[in-house]
Amino acid sequence: MTDVSTPVPSPAFTEPDAGGRVRLRLPLAAVAVGLFVAARIAGVAVLAVSAWAVGKHPLALLGRSWDSIWYLAIAAHGYGRTLHPRPGIVWSDLAFFPIYPAIIRAVHTVTPLSGGASALVVSWLAAAVAACGIYAVGARLHGRAVATALVLLWGLLPHSVVLSMAYTEPVLTAFAAWSLYAVLDGRWLWAGALSALAGLSRPNGFAVAMAVLAGAAPVVWRARGRVSPRLWAGAALAPLGWVAYVLWVGRRKGDLLGGYFTVQRLWGSRFDFGSLHFVKQLLMHRDLFVYPMALVVVSAAVLLYALLMLDRAPLPLVVYSGVLIVVALGGSGFFQCKPRFLLPAFPLLLPLAAAMVRAGRARPWHAAVVACALAGLSFAYGAYLLVVARTPL
Repeated sequence: MTDVSTPVPSPAFTEPDAGGRVRLRLPLAAVAVGLFVAARIAGVAVLAVSAWAVGKHPLALLGRSWDSIWYLAIAAHGYGRTLHPRPGIVWSDLAFFPIYPAIIRAVHTVTPLSGGASALVVSWLAAAVAACGIYAVGARLHGRAVATALVLLWGLLPHSVVLSMAYTEPVLTAFAAWSLYAVLDGRWLWAGALSALAGLSRPNGFAVAMAVLAGAAPVVWRARGRVSPRLWAGAALAPLGWVAYVLWVGRRKGDLLGGYFTVQRLWGSRFDFGSLHFVKQLLMHRDLFVYPMALVVVSAAVLLYALLMLDRAPLPLVVYSGVLIVVALGGSGFFQCKPRFLLPAFPLLLPLAAAMVRAGRARPWHAAVVACALAGLSFAYGAYLLVVARTPL
């Protein structure tokens, strides 16, 4: 696997300054981010037409659906909301990590935007920042063409409509992508700080900390511990956000180490590989289209992970993607949400992006057809999820 201790800057996205340090050349990402934005605008347009056709408001669907309502309530009133939908089930807002509602509240405070509009603006901007970070990682490893394809593929995933919703996946991916880039570049303080923020974004945000530690461990081993204090500081910072919130919830619930996990268990979320039982039930009985599609996406993710390892990707990317897959597969309940949980796992798309670029060079028409087919699937399925299925995402 690639050695992250001696990074070689890619001319596609970075260049040395007069002092020999590496600085980013952000304008080179403009084409990739532009394609991503165009893809998401087109997807939202299809959603809007579908929503208006049945008398629904597209912005309400994007900004006030399922988890979005919880985040908006936390942003407006803080933590403390609990629902009892049925016996044995307790839904507490403590299951939702704090950084997204905190940013929503800040934007709402300093702008005339409503809470829902603030949430959408935060998500859309975070998605653009994430696209830049994904481009940075892809360009560093494989050059501009693959980086551009990587960003476009991420924007055309079947569940990419979530990137346009008031959800936390764009925020987590933004922190994760730039933290991973910092690891590849040997900027350990940046990597640790961004990882800490990622840990405050979502329950699976600790995958970023695992990636930072996976990148730091070989460096420490080879240097026999004689490494820069910045590396030690970055490694210490990496898990801090996730651990701090879990302990805060535990203290609030009267069980320091187990309180947060009790909250998740009462939501029906626990790590027991219950997804495997659900897959068995799905194969034996007919169900909604959403569930077979989720099974296809999760299966594709496992296949892409195998290809990522065969491609000898850098260890931090392998660890990051692997943790996200294990969390998605191992968690019981909410099987239809598994593809959403995998949206931040953008490194899985690296082999596909490289193959798409190779195919485009040999047969440009074929690559264009594939991109259009992916766009059609993404836009149609996104509209189906929010307008027709209305299955909690």
